[in-house]
Amino acid sequence: MVRIGIVAGEASGDLLGSHLIQALKQKRADIEFVGIAGPKMMREGAMSLFPIERLSVRGYVEVIRHLWGLLKLRRQLLNHFLSNPPDIFIGIDAPDFNFWLEKKLKNKGIKTIHYVSPSIWAWRKNRIKKIKKAVTQVLALFPFEPVLYQAENIPVSYVGHPLADILPMEPDVAGARQILKLEDSDLVIAMLPGSRQSEVEAHADLFVKTAKYIYADHPKAIFLVPLITRETRQIFELAIFNESESLPIQLLFGHAHDAMEAADVVIVASGTATLEAALLKKPMVITYRMSKLSWQLLKRMRLQPYVGLPNILAGKLIVPELLQDDATPEKLAAAALMLIADKSKLEEIKTTFTAIHHSLRQNTAEKAATAILAHLA
Repeated sequence: MVRIGIVAGEASGDLLGSHLIQALKQKRADIEFVGIAGPKMMREGAMSLFPIERLSVRGYVEVIRHLWGLLKLRRQLLNHFLSNPPDIFIGIDAPDFNFWLEKKLKNKGIKTIHYVSPSIWAWRKNRIKKIKKAVTQVLALFPFEPVLYQAENIPVSYVGHPLADILPMEPDVAGARQILKLEDSDLVIAMLPGSRQSEVEAHADLFVKTAKYIYADHPKAIFLVPLITRETRQIFELAIFNESESLPIQLLFGHAHDAMEAADVVIVASGTATLEAALLKKPMVITYRMSKLSWQLLKRMRLQPYVGLPNILAGKLIVPELLQDDATPEKLAAAALMLIADKSKLEEIKTTFTAIHHSLRQNTAEKAATAILAHLA
């Protein structure tokens, strides 16, 4: 029996991990997976020693608040793997957590694969020295990443992004609207405030006020807000209640993909959801708010002029970004309405996002599984 240690840090890592486990099991039936897994990975047979939610913390201030618990969990996990050594360890994203773990395991002779290059191209470029000490190989999702690792003689494979394999080149807008019981003639705005509780707390009031401005201009607009937990739904419900206005906001349990596919425009917190919106060829306004301290620290370490993956992959500002102090209801509403009205811009966005989709479609899980199993040989 081959034993693979695996740690995913949040929902996006859980999705990547589930596809990877599927591909590995198709190639070898004698593999077991143990570590930290989300529900999708567990459905594929992974054993989770701790809840994945324990790692889903974002922003400097938020991490500091949970630091003691994270350090204790990481030490417990290391002790488990040292007592029960895996043949290979795979860290999926969660770089600050996984690189420490990977370095400790690599020093004990265990091969370590890091799946998802951290954004060294965006900020904290000096991390590449730390990565070199921690990993046997990096599996990179984006085509501009391998050259950075090759320059440091770090083994790397470009495997593409699994979302590009999953999503069709042409979105089924009519089908998504049928699922959500929307009319073809409706003006549909999808609003994605983030998956974490802290993100929804930061964006709920902003998004509700933005909806109010858009609704004043388009009284037939419908707003879809997909949320994944009862807690985040309650936060958004309170923001709606506080506005004391009747707005056509539909809160959905899940259905983020359907909401974006059905939408005319997407207003989205920066993160993986922006890439999914791009692969669905959707015009979008990217936004983000965090604590002032976290923002000041992040600003000083930024290397890219953009934070949104669609803009970084396009190599230009193809969709607007309104961050921190620029993230106001008036500005978000104006940017969304401008996109809806500009037909030539909409065509440019679709052409650019289609090209990005082709570049990322690489049969990712298959390529990643092949790279990993080569280390067993």
